[in-house]
Amino acid sequence: MKSTHATSRRIRRIAARLLVIPAAAAALLLVSCVRTSGGTWYVDSAPLPEGWPELTPVGEVEIREYPTYRAAVVTEKEGRAATTPMFRALFQHISTNDIPMTSPVDMSYEDVGSDRMTGMAFLYRTPELGPIGTDGVVRVEDVPPRAYASTGVRGSYSEARHREGLERVEAWIAGQPNWKADGPSRYLGYNSPFVPWFMRYGEVQIPVVPASATKHP
Repeated sequence: MKSTHATSRRIRRIAARLLVIPAAAAALLLVSCVRTSGGTWYVDSAPLPEGWPELTPVGEVEIREYPTYRAAVVTEKEGRAATTPMFRALFQHISTNDIPMTSPVDMSYEDVGSDRMTGMAFLYRTPELGPIGTDGVVRVEDVPPRAYASTGVRGSYSEARHREGLERVEAWIAGQPNWKADGPSRYLGYNSPFVPWFMRYGEVQIPVVPASATKHP
């Protein structure tokens, strides 16, 4: 009986050590993907779109100007409410059309100050990739250049995290004279679900125009 118990303990110790090996390998792989941009670190899950500006430091608010880029978009109006159905529709689109995955994923909010996500977009690597038009519930369009008041956030992609960033950006806009809000917010998620929640990086942004300019219609 003692021999059986000793053998069982040895097997458990060996099994525990074997489990450590893939966990350590995964951790090393994750660390090797850490990059810095704009004074903040993030896990490089996928390439950024061509011409994408530097990322915004966590907890800070800065202006970021974006070039024209091509995006595949799904909204509630196209019949895909909630995060998972939107993501699935977009993933099917890029898989079927052999479009490389990029980051970030753009989560949009229809109403100013709202925490309810009503749209999602996958961004193309270059504006020349693929045709514009519709593909089922997915709409492929070119997004014109635009400026955003942006803040970096760290943690899970949740309503609470969006609200944290939104309040920070709204307070910044209200406290300076040079820029004014020009539409509802968006939440850019740069990491996949495989990245631990506490390492995920995102940006909460509000489109802005110079205070002397006319707002977009």
